[in-house]
Amino acid sequence: MTEADPERLLTEALRAQAAQAPVSEPTGPVGGFGLLSGSDLPLAATPAEVTARMPGTEQPRAWWVLGLAVMLGLAAGAVVGVLTLL
Repeated sequence: MTEADPERLLTEALRAQAAQAPVSEPTGPVGGFGLLSGSDLPLAATPAEVTARMPGTEQPRAWWVLGLAVMLGLAAGAVVGVLTLL
């Protein structure tokens, strides 16, 4: 291979960067939950508000699906019957 492999170049660059990185000092224990978002506040002492469930949309009844299947079957049968008679 005459040209450099991009994957190999990236690997070497990351290794060089890691070798030059300063060693971090050990930190103390993190209070709270140790969230990355910075919200280490304790849980609220007040109880949660009571919420009501939103009414969901009603699912289509199985009879509609069955009726549609029967009508499509009858239509397909009628088409095949007419084509057979021709």
